[in-house]
Amino acid sequence: MKYRIAVLMFAVFFSCDRNYTPKPAGYLKVNYPEKEYTLFTDAEPFEFEYPVYAEVLPNRSGNAEPYWYDINFPEYKGTIYLSYKQLHDDVDAYIEDTRTLVYKHASRSDGIVEIPFMDPENRRFGILYELSGNVASAVQFFLTDSTEHFLRGSLYFETTPNRDSLNPIINFVEKDIRHMIETVRWK
Repeated sequence: MKYRIAVLMFAVFFSCDRNYTPKPAGYLKVNYPEKEYTLFTDAEPFEFEYPVYAEVLPNRSGNAEPYWYDINFPEYKGTIYLSYKQLHDDVDAYIEDTRTLVYKHASRSDGIVEIPFMDPENRRFGILYELSGNVASAVQFFLTDSTEHFLRGSLYFETTPNRDSLNPIINFVEKDIRHMIETVRWK
């Protein structure tokens, strides 16, 4: 018994002399393609440029309306869900609906930044919402001409939200969203 205690005490004293350095968590390296865009013209009321490494498909959900599209990023398992509405003096209601949908994420978000977008020459006005923290949708936006057209988008990934690991991909795709917003043209 005394022998076991002596060995245990010896192990405890001498095991504490080593310098231990914890290793940071590792994440998969993601290779990003060069930014290159192509024009999407299939929707009657609008057109925009989207990245060539994405695909635009009609939204197939049961509640989809005309001109609702999904911009899929297969390599990243992400999708920008686009919904379009024809306006009938109800732009304020759609803006408020968008704001409500964005702020539903507030309980999980560490913050929400609203970035206004104004291009009076091309009649494009909107807001890009950047949501930080472990939220289901880190980037959302709306774009309107305030009289006829209203386009809303939200970015989702097919994974449990973990901002630390998704942040590089979110930042990469957000640049594509900004480009899309800047190239929307109403028909």
